[in-house]
Amino acid sequence: MTDSGERTTMTRRTVIGGAAALAAAGFQAVPAYAGGGSSGKTVRLTVMGTTDLHGNVFNWDYFKNAEYDDSAHNDIGLAKISTLVSAVRDRIAADRRAPRPLLLDAGDTIQGTPLAYYFAKIEPITGGHIHPMAAAMNRIGYDAAALGNHEFNYGLDILRKFQRQLRFPLLGANAQDWTTGLPVFPPYTLKRVHVPGEKPITVGILGLTNPGIAIWDKANVENKLKFGGIVELAKIWAPRVRKAGADVVIASVHSGMDLSSSYGDALPYPENASVLMAETVPGIDAVLVGHAHLEIPERLVTNKTSGEQVVLSEPLKWGMRLSLFDLDLQKVRGQWKVVGRHSQVLNANTVDADPHVVDVLQKDHDKVVEYVNSKIGTCTEAMSAATAPWEDTAALDFVNFIQADAVSKALAGTPQASLPVLAIAAPFNRAAAIPAGDVSIRDVAGLYVFDNTLLAVTMSGTQIKEYLEFSALYFKQVTGTGPFPSTDVTNAPTPTAPNGTPDYNYDILGGLTKPLTYKIDIAKAAGTRITDLAYDGTPVAADQQFVVAVNNYRQSGGGNFPHVKTAPVVYNRQVEIRQLMIDYVTATGEVNPNTFHTGDWSLTSNGSPITVTP
Repeated sequence: MTDSGERTTMTRRTVIGGAAALAAAGFQAVPAYAGGGSSGKTVRLTVMGTTDLHGNVFNWDYFKNAEYDDSAHNDIGLAKISTLVSAVRDRIAADRRAPRPLLLDAGDTIQGTPLAYYFAKIEPITGGHIHPMAAAMNRIGYDAAALGNHEFNYGLDILRKFQRQLRFPLLGANAQDWTTGLPVFPPYTLKRVHVPGEKPITVGILGLTNPGIAIWDKANVENKLKFGGIVELAKIWAPRVRKAGADVVIASVHSGMDLSSSYGDALPYPENASVLMAETVPGIDAVLVGHAHLEIPERLVTNKTSGEQVVLSEPLKWGMRLSLFDLDLQKVRGQWKVVGRHSQVLNANTVDADPHVVDVLQKDHDKVVEYVNSKIGTCTEAMSAATAPWEDTAALDFVNFIQADAVSKALAGTPQASLPVLAIAAPFNRAAAIPAGDVSIRDVAGLYVFDNTLLAVTMSGTQIKEYLEFSALYFKQVTGTGPFPSTDVTNAPTPTAPNGTPDYNYDILGGLTKPLTYKIDIAKAAGTRITDLAYDGTPVAADQQFVVAVNNYRQSGGGNFPHVKTAPVVYNRQVEIRQLMIDYVTATGEVNPNTFHTGDWSLTSNGSPITVTP
């Protein structure tokens, strides 16, 4: 790590440990269950959990070349999680009657940062280097982890190598052989936890991953692996875990809490089904939830068959939080039984990074920082997003070209292959610019500051026009041709954005092989502003069909744009748009705006061009 990295972070905050660290992180002590079992003695088993680490070890933003920060001042990374884990272990170790705590993960571990990308694509771990996430998780001492869908992004060879590097099992009961249906990863593992003066507690950990892998990573898994439903496979394996001797069953599930699917009915199994599983599969005591990137400290549901409560928790993402389950057990007819349950999350932004984890990964981090700041190509002329909200720029055309090109190539051989491909982009970052001359990964990433993934949907000509009309709500109504300062034109207040529509909720559309052209007449009332809408010079017909490349935020309903949320999805491999841009420059060695930039849209006032100044 560079001098401006984690070492600075470690000196920026006062080092605290043990009880003080837990208190600062939000820990709340909960009284043990006081009901009477046959022995009356209550033993508390603590289980810690992370999820959606996405390649984050350090509190570092590789694209900004600076310490990570966001509006909530979250910190990220396994190095900080390790400090929290140690504090929990120290607290429990102080009580000589308490069993050793367990540590689990719910998947999406080896993809998401340049650190993860580097050791999958640039210096792949198949060459012998241990994966940074494996090294960190081994050092911290995980007991088990579930597969996430992003584990499959880099192919099965990388995944299997990562699995072999772990000192704990990587679980996936519903990752099945294509032909036999048998699990190709361990479905579960049993951990015997010592209890002083008592028989051990046998903890069964059941791992389940997301059925959407069959769609998102079809190229890597088709004819090799298939993925059964989470509920369906849990019904098979939870009883087997009990039969194998488990007193307690914890499911680590890479699936969001509440029932939903980004892929509609393309698969017979839902994407997010953790609560449904807890309600319908008896024998599960607790669920570590992943995939949805939400912070849910505790949710209690009642199983409809057994009548027993199940506790669920989801610790946000990227190592920002650590879930903490407390399961109280008593002897019932000589067998351990969960009689009380509780969960909470601890905030990693209150503690320092564990220096032991930092030391283990220091060289890897330094190597990746150097890589991200290295030259990957050249740009024939500077591209800036400074004026992107009010005029057609090469910068946003580049984003749209990358998106549309990826979708077009992926649709080859499908029923949609003959449809024209459009793409949608928003001016995320007015400060973004790619300079003329040498271009680094960080330069390219600055144009796309979010971790969005790429999808594509089909939309009609009517829907395209209505989408553009909605987008044009971004502009204030003015008359005359200006010049207008941009503040008089952009970021119009609306009922849903009373303080002004943010730049990221203004979308432009562009065509791939042929232009989609239109004008936005901001002298007109909202809803009637789009004029001269044409594809390749021909007016767009109401029933004309298009494939439209969009990001996952927009397709999932972000910004509440019309039609896109319910439009049929024809592409969704969960590939990051930012990485596609980086890959393009790396592969071609050059960004030439002349190959993709055309002036396809403009602002007008009563049909006349207007001038806007910064």
